[in-house]
Amino acid sequence: MLRHLSNKIVFSSFSIFLFVLAIYSITVGPMEITFKDSIAALTSRHNTLAPHINLVIQDIRLPRTLLCIFVGAILALCGTVMQGLFRNPLAEPGIIGVSAGAALGAAFAIVGFASLGIEFPNFLSLALVPVFAFLGGALTTVLVYKLGTSKFGTSVTIMLLAGVAISALSGAGIGFLNYIADDQMLRDLSLWSMGSLAGASWGKIVLSGGTLILLLGYFSQKAMSLNALLLGESEAKHLGIPVQKLKRQLILLSALGVGITVSVAGMIGFIGLVIPHLGRMLAGPDHRTLLPLSALLGALLMTAADMFARIAVAPAELPVGIVTAMIGAPFFLYLLFQQKGKIL
Repeated sequence: MLRHLSNKIVFSSFSIFLFVLAIYSITVGPMEITFKDSIAALTSRHNTLAPHINLVIQDIRLPRTLLCIFVGAILALCGTVMQGLFRNPLAEPGIIGVSAGAALGAAFAIVGFASLGIEFPNFLSLALVPVFAFLGGALTTVLVYKLGTSKFGTSVTIMLLAGVAISALSGAGIGFLNYIADDQMLRDLSLWSMGSLAGASWGKIVLSGGTLILLLGYFSQKAMSLNALLLGESEAKHLGIPVQKLKRQLILLSALGVGITVSVAGMIGFIGLVIPHLGRMLAGPDHRTLLPLSALLGALLMTAADMFARIAVAPAELPVGIVTAMIGAPFFLYLLFQQKGKIL
């Protein structure tokens, strides 16, 4: 009872924090707009503010903040599910190569269908790129899973090595696409490969928001099954859980989530590594609580990272993927240090 009450307090506190941070994020940017004017532009389309202020708040900063929330939540959810599925704290879409595979698929769509994108830009960014990113992420996930799994269980060492190999291969593919791309494609690929939310649009928000609702709803339904998997695959089978079917479903949906985030925001790593650990520290390993809390924390971290990216070198801005890597890479090294005796 006390634990349940504590979890409610934690969730409520971070929900309020996210709301406040999101409002503040809308007021932050290279153009100086007062907090009062930002709120006025946000709450009413019929106001006396200058047209450029309404444009910046309603069509640039608000969509960007919403996209931050959705992308961060999706990445955190996928990382939580992968760690629960593989029963290992080092599993994360970026580290085991899933993000790299999704990035190769998306880059192929950007370069291969560039002429189509000139005539139908929304079709390219909201349909073709997400589909190819999903296919790349799904194929990578299945390959890593097949390589790392045997009758004795899942080998973290093989998974990590497979992730390194796939990331290198995907990097070579993206490098080749950069080589054959024209100037405009090259610029788009360069900015996209470092992760950026500057291209936020309402279409991308609908796509990522719908994906988040789908993933959170389905993963929450499978929370008890994920809890059972923590005991081991054989124990989960004895409890009547169709382990192989569950794995395929979770792997494909995680790949879908990663593919969508890669297509709308580029390469953003380590959110899915850091957040599940914070969630377990705050609420324990029960996925019924851990999944929604991870989504909330992922949205919070992503929004904070994007705010830092916008103000750190203003009036320019850092790619948000660089900021998350600065946070996540030291954390990953810390985890490796903790786990080094277990994975050898």
